Amino acid sequence: MKNITVITDTNASLPKDLIEKFGIIQVPINIQFAEETFVTGVSIDDAKLFRLIDERQVIPTTAAPSPSAFEGAYQKAFDQGAEHIICICCSSAVSATYNAACLAKEKFPEADISVVDSQQLSLAEGFQVLSAVEDIAEGKELDEIFSGIDSIRNRMVVYGALPTLKYLAMGGRMGKFAAGFGNTLEIKPVLTLRDGKLDLLEKVRTWKKAKARLIQLASENAQGYEIERVGLIHVNNEEGVLGLYEDLKAALDINLVPILTEFTPGLSVHTGSGVIAFALVLGQGK
Repeated sequence: MKNITVITDTNASLPKDLIEKFGIIQVPINIQFAEETFVTGVSIDDAKLFRLIDERQVIPTTAAPSPSAFEGAYQKAFDQGAEHIICICCSSAVSATYNAACLAKEKFPEADISVVDSQQLSLAEGFQVLSAVEDIAEGKELDEIFSGIDSIRNRMVVYGALPTLKYLAMGGRMGKFAAGFGNTLEIKPVLTLRDGKLDLLEKVRTWKKAKARLIQLASENAQGYEIERVGLIHVNNEEGVLGLYEDLKAALDINLVPILTEFTPGLSVHTGSGVIAFALVLGQGK
């Protein structure tokens, strides 16, 4: 079997230990504060991001990796002995990352490079990456690896909640008056991934009810299915998302070891600090 290397971007929200364990090459999303650029996973994480936002009172912009960044990642993989590259990118519906990876592929016309649009974000993308590297470790053939990626993509459930409207208002995604009024009423947005985008599902009164709604959504979506994997995603709120998992375990009757990870700056900049979310991979029906 060929030596296969998997490349992805930092929007996959994969923790460092898994990146290192499987030799995954990451191409970072950049965060831009005016003329100052920070590199996700290198010079910025969620904690630093929101420290800077609170200090400067401005929401930065994000920048997809350039084609040259992917060229460098491809070359690194080939230099390490890769005979085939599988590059899994965040949803092309919200980012130019996939297009950049495709353009970079053109610089290696004789090479075996497969670029995959995950059509997802965060761990919904990350679990596709993990499916690929685990199948590679098991010695599976390429068609089986790609089949596994497609299968995971179609079995994902992701929901999250925001504790504050502050950062949505700062970023212009919500009027400041409406955000202030919403915070007074304790309005908490519940988010989901839909059509490859992070989307507002509904608004709930109080943080307690928002967390209860997350558990309800998990139960509704998982009814009749085994749960294969669990991911816990947060923005500077590890304690909160671990508490959420205790409620998930009770509601879904599961006792899996979850993947615990940060949302990462390329995504958290669009939501705000304090977010808690879960990602489930649904398995076979019970």
